[in-house]
Amino acid sequence: MTTAISVRLDGGFVEDVKVHAEASSRSVPKQIEYWAKIGRMAEDNPDLPFSFISEALLAKSEVDNGRMKKYERRTARTATKDAKQA
Repeated sequence: MTTAISVRLDGGFVEDVKVHAEASSRSVPKQIEYWAKIGRMAEDNPDLPFSFISEALLAKSEVDNGRMKKYERRTARTATKDAKQA
């Protein structure tokens, strides 16, 4: 669900957003949304590095857009192999 609201932002912040948005081929609102998602994930998971958070967002996007296929094991797993690995 998308909700439109007006928010006053510092001019310097908006200029930074414009630069990053252009570099990432995003609109200014989409760049702010992206940063908000990263910030929320970072607050909820303070031990995770930015690179992990970024990759998690990319993986979610791939799944949401049907870019992933189900993993299928090529060989059957046997009890003997499992015992040797333990």
